Amino acid sequence: MKYAILWVLIIQGFTQALIAQEKVEGEKSFKNTFRFNITNPFILSKKSLIFGYERVLSDHQTISLNVGRASFPSLNLIDSDSLKANSSDKEKGFNFSVDYRFYLSNENKYNAPRGVYIGPYYSFNYHERKNYWALKSTSGGGTQSIETKTSLTIHTVGAQLGYQFIFWKRVSLDMILIGPGISAYNLKASIGTNLTEEDKMKLFDRLNEALEEKFPAYNKVIDEGEFQRKGSANTTSIGFRYMIMVGFRF
Repeated sequence: MKYAILWVLIIQGFTQALIAQEKVEGEKSFKNTFRFNITNPFILSKKSLIFGYERVLSDHQTISLNVGRASFPSLNLIDSDSLKANSSDKEKGFNFSVDYRFYLSNENKYNAPRGVYIGPYYSFNYHERKNYWALKSTSGGGTQSIETKTSLTIHTVGAQLGYQFIFWKRVSLDMILIGPGISAYNLKASIGTNLTEEDKMKLFDRLNEALEEKFPAYNKVIDEGEFQRKGSANTTSIGFRYMIMVGFRF
């Protein structure tokens, strides 16, 4: 449902901007844009607050930086007869990305930062959450209190295609539409209590299900079997990038 609403917003933005683009002429040149990423709070968590800055370097080139907090989604959806999430103690996360943009002079009526752009990018994401669980042992014992710390680190290098609209000279709507890349994923889950191998696998299995529910395309890149056996997984796979940002030019 969230993705359907997101695409409706994108289509509406395109429609309104195509009209606005024809009306704005001879505007003052602003080389700086400060902006806010509205995609992460919409998809992942309201605590994901990422801000960006874009600087015009020439008529058709800019550099862009984004930095902020990337919150790990809550895993409290796990609630069964054998495993229940009691509470979340701590969570933290960090996002950083940089990209160099080439605004296509043959496709754009105006100079940067307006119109179609392409260019390389690098992004770093780190998520961590500590949870407490009530686990019913498979060996027939009573319920145990378990502490876990789950972390996910992602490095991505790729290329992107996007479009930036300018409204009323100072307001920007920046949409990265396609951003394929190569990503290095590292997922770890450490347990603060001794468990049997069977109980560990059960706990890792449910954590894997929760992460798959929360992170888009998670099951496409993380080896489910490896994570269930060891509580960790390292892989290099296809990554992607998309986002919508609103900004103010100055």
